[in-house]
Amino acid sequence: MKDPDHGDKPSESGASAAGRGDGSKLGPRNGKGKRKRRKSSASPSAIASQPGAAGQAGRPAGANEPEQAHKRKRRRRSKSAKQQAQAGSAAQGGVQVVDPSLGERKGHKRSKKARHRRGLQGRPLTSGERQSAPQRVADGGGHARQASPAGGSQAAGQPRPGNRSEREQPRAPYVAASEPPAPLYAALDLGTNNCRLLIAQPTRPGQFRVVDAFSRIVRLGEGLGASGRLSDEAMERAVEALRVCALKLGARTIRRSRLIATEAARAAENGESFLQRVASETGLELEIINRETEARLAVSGCSSLVDRETRSVVLFDIGGGSSEIAVIRIGDSRSNRLANHITHWTSLPVGVVTLSERHGGQHVTPTSFEAMVQEVEGMLSRFDSPPVEALANGTSGSGFHLIGTSGTVTTLAGVHLDLPRYDRRRVDGLWLTDDEVSAMQARLLSWDFDARAANPCIGPDRADLVLAGCAILEAIRRRWPSTRMRVADRGLREGLLTDMMADDGAWRRSRPRRHLRGSNASGSQEGNKP
Repeated sequence: MKDPDHGDKPSESGASAAGRGDGSKLGPRNGKGKRKRRKSSASPSAIASQPGAAGQAGRPAGANEPEQAHKRKRRRRSKSAKQQAQAGSAAQGGVQVVDPSLGERKGHKRSKKARHRRGLQGRPLTSGERQSAPQRVADGGGHARQASPAGGSQAAGQPRPGNRSEREQPRAPYVAASEPPAPLYAALDLGTNNCRLLIAQPTRPGQFRVVDAFSRIVRLGEGLGASGRLSDEAMERAVEALRVCALKLGARTIRRSRLIATEAARAAENGESFLQRVASETGLELEIINRETEARLAVSGCSSLVDRETRSVVLFDIGGGSSEIAVIRIGDSRSNRLANHITHWTSLPVGVVTLSERHGGQHVTPTSFEAMVQEVEGMLSRFDSPPVEALANGTSGSGFHLIGTSGTVTTLAGVHLDLPRYDRRRVDGLWLTDDEVSAMQARLLSWDFDARAANPCIGPDRADLVLAGCAILEAIRRRWPSTRMRVADRGLREGLLTDMMADDGAWRRSRPRRHLRGSNASGSQEGNKP
């Protein structure tokens, strides 16, 4: 069969049928955006022997067709480059500016896809990109910045918005060149049930930003009520947690720290020898504070949760081995330190650990729960405190309320909110009505030990302690009835930090305002947050 234009037409069968021509035509896309050139199975001699087209004398054979196609594409690119250059010269007042990179874009699409696969690293700048590369300039603070092509600036070393790996890196707080870095303060509280550490730096007056925190349940007072001594297992758990605290403190430059131990070390016969062991094995020097100091520190830690309209507050801290209660009467003149307004205080020699060991914490019935409440009520009856009517000063219920700072009240708040996981940000500062507190206590009392342990806001470590704490809370509510209670997820550590910063005048210095740039990404917390 003959083709009137190109001579003999190849057969539809056989090896040459796949080529369907002279081998220079392009096949379909191969799935990656590039056209795949089909190979002809015809021999070179057979291709060379094909006659040329009529009226096209001197046209090369089909074997040179790919080269001709490549030349035509190159001429089209050259023509397009000239047109762009002419348009650019017209826009610039007749001065012709030729982009040298236009003639170097051979295989531009392919190289662009390759860059997408391997990233931008390692790709040399073209001559045009070198001319438009951002230049480093100095800003007013002496920091190197990059001038953007649009006339703006970008901080040197800052990630581009499109660079995901660098964009996800947390940014450190920005401090002006004239501002010295804020000092670090550390507070450690070794209680009957927990070992807690906070490292923070002062920010706005009365507030601080937490740099590092640590908390672990050690149950140092386990078995203390029966034997009067700290057990070897409890001391070993506490020393192990204190080793972690020592590593955290040694990794930073701390300006001032205070490390305290409370009821367990205070009541145990071997409390002093235990602290000597802690000093020799961890290097931490802990001091045993008295109950009055413990009550004042609890008040200092919760001072920011007392509203300006509040006239009086009963603040309680239900601990593992003791419970501190402070009556605060503010009046018309409020001091910067809320602890200065304490008029009455007491420390009950009972906590969640000691009370649950005496009455049983795993299997609690309404009868055993009431027995725990009555025991605490008997201790409170010996506390000389003004009645609620005198505390409220005859005002509405907003003038007086309760503040609870302990694991008991935070657990009640978490159960009330039905949190799938305990969230301090939602619990700290939460208001609970009297009916809500009663409902949560009845709900916990209806659960068995396994149900309490399965709750994410309680867990197995507190499942045998939470109802003992509720019994102490119920006795306090019966002594000082109030329509509302505020939950505080803070305590002695925050009080220690507040007092140390106030004593050093950390908030009185004329320090420029700290600009915490990118605080959400870095996870920094403003205010009294552990």
